[in-house]
Amino acid sequence: MNPFRRAQIILLCDLCKTAHLQSHCERCDINLCQTCVGKHLSDSSIRHKVVLYKYRKSLNYSKCPHHADELCKHYCEKCDIPVCSTCVSSSKHEGHDMSDILEKLSTKTESLQKDLDELETRIYPRYEEMASDVQTEKAQLETNYGELTTIADQQGEILHREITAIVNQRKSDIQEMKNKHLSTLNKNTDEITQKMAELKQIMSDLKSILKSNYVSLTSTYKSRNSEYRTLPPKVRVTAPSLSAQKINKDQLNEMFGSLSPLSINTEHGDTIKSAEAVSSPPVKPLLDEPRLTAAIDTGYKYLHSVSCLSEDQVWTCGNNKTMKLLNLQSELLTSIQTKSGNRPEDIAVTRDGDLVYTDPINKTINLIKNKQIQTVITLQGWYPLYVCSTASDDLLVTMNSDDRKQYKVVRYSSSTEKQSIQFDDQGRPLYSSAYYISENKNLDICVADTRAVVVVNQSGKLRFRYTGHPSNTELSFNPIDITTDSQSRILTADYDNDRIHILDQDGQFLRYIHCDFELPWGLCVDIRDNLFVAEHVTAKVKIQYL
Repeated sequence: MNPFRRAQIILLCDLCKTAHLQSHCERCDINLCQTCVGKHLSDSSIRHKVVLYKYRKSLNYSKCPHHADELCKHYCEKCDIPVCSTCVSSSKHEGHDMSDILEKLSTKTESLQKDLDELETRIYPRYEEMASDVQTEKAQLETNYGELTTIADQQGEILHREITAIVNQRKSDIQEMKNKHLSTLNKNTDEITQKMAELKQIMSDLKSILKSNYVSLTSTYKSRNSEYRTLPPKVRVTAPSLSAQKINKDQLNEMFGSLSPLSINTEHGDTIKSAEAVSSPPVKPLLDEPRLTAAIDTGYKYLHSVSCLSEDQVWTCGNNKTMKLLNLQSELLTSIQTKSGNRPEDIAVTRDGDLVYTDPINKTINLIKNKQIQTVITLQGWYPLYVCSTASDDLLVTMNSDDRKQYKVVRYSSSTEKQSIQFDDQGRPLYSSAYYISENKNLDICVADTRAVVVVNQSGKLRFRYTGHPSNTELSFNPIDITTDSQSRILTADYDNDRIHILDQDGQFLRYIHCDFELPWGLCVDIRDNLFVAEHVTAKVKIQYL
């Protein structure tokens, strides 16, 4: 027989048995010709999945352990096992609810995918973050303990030979504590690394199951995600300090100063909420047409910044040294002049309702509390530019180097620097200029940069850049100020094009806000998601409700 003829006879439609097959129903596992596809799909009681024959997926049904010649194409809900047709009709499964194995496979596959997604996007990244934190602390060991050693050396030089033995003893104590500190962190790293390795294996196994389509593996899969939602214990080590005292030759050992003991505390690991358990604020849809609800005359020649104190009170600053608190009726409630007499570059309201402003000329960041101005940070080598207050009551500050060639974002807790963000994972600068800054509800850090909005996560890793909507055919995208709302949407003022861009938390463009703006510059959002827009030249603040 001609082999072509033989092949054509074999590859026939399972329904009509005469026409050449062209399609395959993965749901019913039968081959169909073009004519029979429509007839097959007419049965609406089943959710068919018809694909071209060459694109079909071959399902590996498990063989029935009790009936060797039959495949398990059904699922017993009561016994929680795949069964064959003979098993279904047997007394062993009498009265049991049965479902189609493909429907069960689909449900199980969705469950597997959800577990994999949670492991990849929520659980494993937290382990990575913990491991990174420990590595950062380890990287600071030499610096921190080096400072202690330097203090000990300085005291030794003052006391000369009389205290040489004491100096050596103190160094020995420091080294011993350092070794214990490092040993503790290494142990913590090993625990986290072990868990991460286990998670990688689980994720690899899940991917293999999803790829294989083996029913037996998929149907018998048991999730272990809950086991890993509780993070490993986090070690908190308080480094010792060395207190120096005045020299008394008769009491050298006592006067040299005592080294506080190394404090090592282990905190119970946090438990990550499952994706379903994470609550989110009520969804507030965008209005089809934003509404202008008020216009405030600020009295400035040029208006630069606005920051909401409440729903009906807003702090403003412009082209002079005076910062004004105004209500919606344009009434001046309070005015405060900068300590130096310089124009403030930016303002922000803290969680306590105090006002913070930056003074680039003096290289200072200042806090106004009860109308009293306190300089909380003085910089060297950098100019502070724009500032925002975070959910944790830290300050995020954009700054420019003295040579005007570098930009970075620095996080401060009170006056202590906690974080510096300047480069991406490849060592390239994140910012070509850094204007206004805002923290999103998901703790991302959003900066208006030259021709782009740059967003990094709370660890400083780049999430995305938004360079304007492709439909823009007017002037180039020029973001100046930036703010975020309760839905983690990002709003940025496009100065050259007289409009506001609204993005979702992942940088996807949602829509523009027009409203006959004249050079929109400053932005802020109050607790009810009313948007305050500072127009640069008209010096008026308009409120748009989203």
